[in-house]
Amino acid sequence: MKITGINSIVFEHRMARPIGDANNPRGRDLNAGLAVFLEADNGLTGVALGDPGQQAAIHAMAENLLFGRDPRGVVGLWGRMADFAFKGGNRGAITDVIGALDVALWDLKAKANDEPLWKTLGASSRAVKAYASGIDLPLNDEEIRAFYEGQAARGIRIGKLKVGLDREGDLRRIGIMKEALATSGRAPILLIDSNEYWSPKQAIQHIRYFERHHEIFWAEEPARRWDYTGLRQVSQSVNAAVATGENLDDAADFRALIAHQAADILQIGVGTGGITGAMRAAQMADGFDLPVSVMNCPGNYMAHFAAVLPNHIWMEVVDAGREVVFNHDHRVEDGYIILGDQPGNGIQFDMDELERHRVTQRSASAAPSPWGRRRGAGLFIVADGEAEEVGEE
Repeated sequence: MKITGINSIVFEHRMARPIGDANNPRGRDLNAGLAVFLEADNGLTGVALGDPGQQAAIHAMAENLLFGRDPRGVVGLWGRMADFAFKGGNRGAITDVIGALDVALWDLKAKANDEPLWKTLGASSRAVKAYASGIDLPLNDEEIRAFYEGQAARGIRIGKLKVGLDREGDLRRIGIMKEALATSGRAPILLIDSNEYWSPKQAIQHIRYFERHHEIFWAEEPARRWDYTGLRQVSQSVNAAVATGENLDDAADFRALIAHQAADILQIGVGTGGITGAMRAAQMADGFDLPVSVMNCPGNYMAHFAAVLPNHIWMEVVDAGREVVFNHDHRVEDGYIILGDQPGNGIQFDMDELERHRVTQRSASAAPSPWGRRRGAGLFIVADGEAEEVGEE
């Protein structure tokens, strides 16, 4: 079995609702992606979702490093790609390239085994506990309630709310989320996420304020991703666990957080170098008895990976309508992602829909973070609705 070809299609579509956080409170409802097809000489095709901005690099890496290779040697091929990126480091854009190809390789391997990916990875259960995440700062109170009540109807009692710009408003919205999750019939578990907008001292002030009213299980990214002294300061000053790591690229990036006891829960996902890269980070965390939580992805295909982790607690489910151009082989019920039996990672592209939403280039407003880091971050709070720049109306 050999890799013989690669194709890809850039697509763009509207989501079911806008998503946004403290850095992007206006939010966006335009989503873009890259459908990746890695072909083998036995007629099988491995599929993945990638970054449209890395289309040319994905093709080049596949052609130079993967063509003619057996896709079943996924871990070795990941090492080959990571070694290629050695000089500049497995960081940033190249990590997204490696990640997309790694997911396609694992899909090919599972299809060659004629089994779902969770079985190929070695999981003994198809069920992965889920938490609801609205990425909800653009939503009003009624929309927040509706989202979390909808997730509670699927048995999910764990919810994560975006916070950071309005302490009183955040407290009110946390209460709304709690009430909505309680309709599941189970005691809610509350999570908050400020997306690195606060300084450590600001984080401590805000989290302590929330904790006077609610029990907060974790505070996500309360300081910069690399600031192990600040993150440790937050962890030691509040009751909530500090969860962080979603924006780190390589397992090595987690070493300082672990060594300095700066994170209580490590967050990993496809951005951590695909499934193989994420596995390296998760296994390192397990060696230090640290739990991990898998980040969201369209179609929840990383649940296959989460299912095999002994130290996994729950996976983020966004449910924002990002699956327009593909179908998936799972369902959410009783608070769990239930993976199916379809060979591979469960993603099946609808070629008609893919053609309908094909674009030559992603729109600027469809980028993951189209406005970057918000003014005032780590210094002072620029509330939602205030001018982004001096003189702006």
